[in-house]
Amino acid sequence: MEKVVTFLLDGEVIQGQEGQSIMQAADKAGKYIPRLCAHKDLTPHGSCRICTVLVNGRPQSACTQPIADGILVESETPKVNQLRTDIIDMLFVEGNHFCMFCEKSGNCELQALAYRFGITAPKYPYQFPQRDVDASHPDIFLDRDRCVLCGRCVRASKELDGKNVFQFVGRGVEKRIAVNSEKGLKDTDADVVDKAISVCPVGAILKKRVGYAVPVGRRLYDHQPIGSASEDETTK
Repeated sequence: MEKVVTFLLDGEVIQGQEGQSIMQAADKAGKYIPRLCAHKDLTPHGSCRICTVLVNGRPQSACTQPIADGILVESETPKVNQLRTDIIDMLFVEGNHFCMFCEKSGNCELQALAYRFGITAPKYPYQFPQRDVDASHPDIFLDRDRCVLCGRCVRASKELDGKNVFQFVGRGVEKRIAVNSEKGLKDTDADVVDKAISVCPVGAILKKRVGYAVPVGRRLYDHQPIGSASEDETTK
């Protein structure tokens, strides 16, 4: 029998199973913790830090930090939400995100998080990096302009598809998503039905010939803010 663990989340008593992360226990209790790199079907990565919470006063990523008896977790506080807002701001200016032209608009988790936190324009200066676009594959479009380095595609390709199509290369500001062929995505075994293609939270990996099949204004986050939908919808 699994041990029941009891802790406090924003002053509310939450119970979970030993071995669960704070995010898993919170989701089970119906308490949404904002996230971007986390996905219910993938190994926790802790890269985006949008799910940062304070555990006994210290910042931790809720997707990787296991629950423990008696810990005090703070999530919905001005201090924590300001930290999340700053991270979201930086993700926008570190890439080239033009929401009004993006096919993912309305289904984009980064965009939805910005609206949730009241961001209408980033406060930091735009970096406008030079990034490559790979349109070589007959069915898949890879736009690194919009990549936020969440690593979902990397993990999904390995863990769910049994492949190794995507990986990180470079370090620091030079870090980017690469594919396992010098000739581009067309020379890989990537398939349009791969989970790695559908788990991207932004518009970095798109299926060709299905653009705007659902018009903007009728998409998931056009109807309800991220976090107000079911767990399956908010974590895809």
